[in-house]
Amino acid sequence: MQALRFDRTGDLDALESKEVTAPEPGENDVVVRVVASGLNPSDVKNVEGAFAYTTVPRTPGRDFSGVVSRGPAELVGVAVWGTGKELGFVRDGSHAEYISLPRTGVSRKPEALGFEQAAAVGVPYTTAWSAFERSGVVAGTSVIVIGAAGAVGKAAMDLATWRGARAVGVVRRREQATVLEGHGHHSLVVEHPAALADEVQAAYPGGAEVVFDTTGAYLVPSIAALAVEGRIAVIAPPPGGTVELPVLALYRKGGVIVGINSLLYDSTQCAKMLDRIGAGFEEGRLAPPAGFVVTPFSKAVETYRAVKSGGAGKHVLVMGH
Repeated sequence: MQALRFDRTGDLDALESKEVTAPEPGENDVVVRVVASGLNPSDVKNVEGAFAYTTVPRTPGRDFSGVVSRGPAELVGVAVWGTGKELGFVRDGSHAEYISLPRTGVSRKPEALGFEQAAAVGVPYTTAWSAFERSGVVAGTSVIVIGAAGAVGKAAMDLATWRGARAVGVVRRREQATVLEGHGHHSLVVEHPAALADEVQAAYPGGAEVVFDTTGAYLVPSIAALAVEGRIAVIAPPPGGTVELPVLALYRKGGVIVGINSLLYDSTQCAKMLDRIGAGFEEGRLAPPAGFVVTPFSKAVETYRAVKSGGAGKHVLVMGH
């Protein structure tokens, strides 16, 4: 089969597409014929050596959709999707024609989604789902999503609306706000982090109950934007990885900072999340993912380089079966 492989980490020169032996399923595994696979910034960082626990040689890739080709009889031929922390790191991932993983690590693909749409869900939606579960976003919660134009931000806006929360997306450019508003979402254009608190207070007098920062650049101003006993969910570090916090302001509000890391959850845990998220798509209460870039697998290495150079949006690789 054709697969992306890297036998060392450090830079993208290690990544190549090559012919390798198709995987054999273990006793409790399934083999999935990959139809489409998502490409996330973390996949690029993985090849570059950002994760010390990665073992090589390795096939990268976390998100996928496809059809079970080998495994229990009741699953063979079933359309599935999945993602998980082990895929592409300590177990061969989805940027290949076939992937082997635990039978409990796949979820039935919603019929409401095509394979390409399903492959765009994985990391962005499970990250946003985890953020909202852990920060207590329920019906009526006032939510600010910073970086709402990105893949995780878009997922968060849709998931917040599905949960019945009152969500406002923060972006830096007017054209990004126009796109959000075209999808029925409220938005704020905040060009500089220092302006965040005033803008949020205008939208939510008294502050937002939850601020979800998908960028890593707004942690400090988010504290001023919080309501009493508000929560800040963060998924990315600020430049340099550290920041000085106004702890006095945080504790006077009874505020909480919640770290969100999608690499805490294996494929089995993610399959359970996808079961719940998939219900939203099947019920028509979640709109199918849109705006992602579809690329043939033959151009996968070039696509990795495009993502590294700052190529915006979510990328989906399509296999040429």
